[in-house]
Amino acid sequence: MPPVRKTSTLSTEDDLEHTNLSSEERVSVQANEVASEMMPKGFIMDRISGEKRKDTPKEAVRQRIAWALLREDGISFDDMASDFPVTIDGRRRKIDIAIFHEGKPHTEQNISRVVVCRPEPAIGRTVVRIRDHQQADKDLVELKEIMTGIDGCRYGLWTNGLDFFFLEKRATRFEVDFDPISYWPTAGDSQGTPETASRAVMRRADEAMLRTAFRRCHNFIHGNEGMPKDAAFWQFLYLIFCKIHDERSPRDARQFWIGAKEQFEPQGQKAVRRRILTLFEEVKQRYQSVFRGNEEITLSDRALAFMVSELSRYDLLRTDVDVKGAAYQEIVGTNLRGDRGQYFTPRGVTKLAVEMLAPKETERVLDPACGTGGFLTATLAYMLHKFRDEQKSNDTTEEFNEVTQRLSDYAQKYVFGADFDPFLIKASQMHMVMSGDGRGHLYNINSLEFPEGHLGDVRRAVQECNLGTMDIVITNPPFGSDIPIDDPVILRQYELAQRWERLDDGTFRSTGDYHGRVAPEVLFIERCVRWLKRDGGRMGIVLPNGILGNPAAEYIRAWILRNTWVLASIDLPVEVFIVDANVNILTSLLFLKRKTDEEIMAEARGGQVEYPIFMAVAEKVGFDRRGNPLYKRNPDGTDIVTVNTVTERMVRKGKEIVHTFTRPEREVDNDLPIIAREYRAFLEREARNYAHLRGL
Repeated sequence: MPPVRKTSTLSTEDDLEHTNLSSEERVSVQANEVASEMMPKGFIMDRISGEKRKDTPKEAVRQRIAWALLREDGISFDDMASDFPVTIDGRRRKIDIAIFHEGKPHTEQNISRVVVCRPEPAIGRTVVRIRDHQQADKDLVELKEIMTGIDGCRYGLWTNGLDFFFLEKRATRFEVDFDPISYWPTAGDSQGTPETASRAVMRRADEAMLRTAFRRCHNFIHGNEGMPKDAAFWQFLYLIFCKIHDERSPRDARQFWIGAKEQFEPQGQKAVRRRILTLFEEVKQRYQSVFRGNEEITLSDRALAFMVSELSRYDLLRTDVDVKGAAYQEIVGTNLRGDRGQYFTPRGVTKLAVEMLAPKETERVLDPACGTGGFLTATLAYMLHKFRDEQKSNDTTEEFNEVTQRLSDYAQKYVFGADFDPFLIKASQMHMVMSGDGRGHLYNINSLEFPEGHLGDVRRAVQECNLGTMDIVITNPPFGSDIPIDDPVILRQYELAQRWERLDDGTFRSTGDYHGRVAPEVLFIERCVRWLKRDGGRMGIVLPNGILGNPAAEYIRAWILRNTWVLASIDLPVEVFIVDANVNILTSLLFLKRKTDEEIMAEARGGQVEYPIFMAVAEKVGFDRRGNPLYKRNPDGTDIVTVNTVTERMVRKGKEIVHTFTRPEREVDNDLPIIAREYRAFLEREARNYAHLRGL
């Protein structure tokens, strides 16, 4: 449901009734109060209690965990409490998150689980060693004391947002002991046996938690196993392939699972390895276009068990494409950022570009410099939301399978990608498989050399996606004067590789001579245009601002105006690439539509036609140069708050559990969604007067 701004406040009589409401109803009531008061700077709202709290590093961890307990574990906010007071050995303590038996009063006797939260260590994206329970023994003392002092508490969690330590209490008449477990059960369930773990209901992942799980997996391989970062990355990808493949198996045939204690026992670790190696052989057979067949999982038993414990609880097929994309990008950028101008496009930019181009279900989409597939998976996410919107609901398994199959068919028929780097192609294939099972139409070719070239996929690409066959081209090409194209065989394919001279009437004419070196982004403009269909193919491309502004690049702009209709130009702030690629560069998104031969000839006879161009400047993209989130504020400095109604569904023991509640959220200060909406409005407004804008 879209954000709904609330302006009403409660009367005094309403305030007196707060104590009679459930916690979720109370959060809803207080959400409206908070929205009307606005949120003072430096405060956030506790999702559990509905109270305002200081925005501290520890509080950020608590709110993230509370949200995950609801979304992933099906534990209602009504069965949680923040800072719940208890008495342990005569001392008063506050439990960061107390979880009570479902529907029971909030008393110490009804506590079933406890969470101890600590601030997340300030390490950025640095790879760190993942501790085990023994190494974290001092940190777990407080958790064990609380669990010991509360008779009915069986499970505990200690976390700082990066480390997660789950414990299960074993109490006898004479002593209390604690067993490390991989994860605790969902609401109302028990751990059961290893055999029941293979049939356990998997969770739809919360974005923050899936990002953390991916990061923990990669950190464990690189930091604990000592593997180089690139080798760690590929081992991680092999496991993701196994996970996706296993989810398509019947529940009683799954192999990607782990018992609650197998991770911590040598025999259990070996059992996990046997299951995964068998599964990996099936994966290599199914995805022969991705694997050569000689790939191996070289992780140790303990590393393999750790990764399976992190990933097995998630249902990646049912998890939203945007969520998986965010998690995937968490580890891709630091591992595969190349030295040939390869800057992986931030998700906000890929989403904006796709929304502005608005691909249709029967349109062919190509990224000729696809990298790890950011634009391609953004296209799949866009189509998935479109398919879901066309259905009345998506709650049944039949409806889910229907939409999933439709997306898979679309991906395999209409989505194409190419890149010079074979490792990036494999990473893109992984991203596509995780997003929509799009295994085909990815090519290891030099797009600037195409349709010539020596790389292995050239012949297949000529047959399947030759020049002039694409409805949409969308890309962020490598750019920079330090990686010029100087091969004469390539340069002679391009008009923009020629020297152009300015005539007295302001037009440009080619001299027939060629430059010895040309920046790749210049050639990519022409190559993308040539890849489009002549009858209205359209494109979006990320370019350095110099091409659109420097006097020396005027001939490039003249060529663009002669051969295409300029649909839109969006200036992007420097934060876009500083945060995700550590590159300080100003860029623009340029949207073009290829002119037909008839349109070019008509303009040659009668002169260029004046027409409107959508232009926008994105000043804010939701985060600052350090990656910290930016929120909209009122003139008095308070944060603007929007009240959202959220519905979370979870199947538990064959029954659907529905949590519906209202919560306030600070509005992220991000111009990109606004630009996308304004562009669609621009097209609707201007299409009646300009033929080249119709049908976009």
